[in-house]
Amino acid sequence: MNIEHSTLHTAIRECADAVAATATGIRSEQLGYRTPCEKYTVAELLEHLGETLSSSARAARKEQQPAETDGSATSPTDVAESADRAAAAWGNPGAYEGITEFGPGKMPAGFAAAITLEELALHGWDLARATGQTFAISEDTARLALGAVEQIAEQARTNGAYGPLVPVSADAPAFQRALGASGRNPEWAG
Repeated sequence: MNIEHSTLHTAIRECADAVAATATGIRSEQLGYRTPCEKYTVAELLEHLGETLSSSARAARKEQQPAETDGSATSPTDVAESADRAAAAWGNPGAYEGITEFGPGKMPAGFAAAITLEELALHGWDLARATGQTFAISEDTARLALGAVEQIAEQARTNGAYGPLVPVSADAPAFQRALGASGRNPEWAG
């Protein structure tokens, strides 16, 4: 995914803001709810997303990743703050250059940014859907998220991160196609 950093950063910022708004709208009684991401409850998804966003911010700054996660960014407020920090870190044009450490190892920094966008978009939607909130992103951001999802879909299905493809009409909005490509049913209702 070779996209100018300012375009990708704008999308990351938009999704981070949407995730922050969604996270801060989660009530404590919703933490045990199931999400469209079948592996996670709302609380478990908050923990996953908090860890991923902390790792993403370090990747943008080209910092070494810790051997173990500390699990500290798990409350809705912590996740909202982690989303903001990750988006801010990807605001630096140099963040997209070279190789960085993220997730399972080293990768091109631009690819780490695309994964950040994909994580924010999909898991933000998961949290919103599970808790009865709206997760709205622009069509431009949705198209970038779709591109990121499509880029990693085959590998993500192989390693179990995505479920089987959910058929979605080719003329459906880009974000619905991204959801289907990631194994999510755009019509999911808990």
